[in-house]
Amino acid sequence: MSTPAFRKSSHSGHSAECVEVAGGSGDLLVRDSRHPGQGCLSFPMAEWGAFLAVVRLGAL
Repeated sequence: MSTPAFRKSSHSGHSAECVEVAGGSGDLLVRDSRHPGQGCLSFPMAEWGAFLAVVRLGAL
């Protein structure tokens, strides 16, 4: 099993509050960049796409 390559959000700048994402076996992985060793959340790509659509509409 390979280690996923996480990327930090381009919107984070120098902020201490940031998430990192990585693609992994058909899912999107999300973790806290300040505590990467504490695990990550896994979302099916379809669910992640639905979440982004709602965010882009300004509903969250």
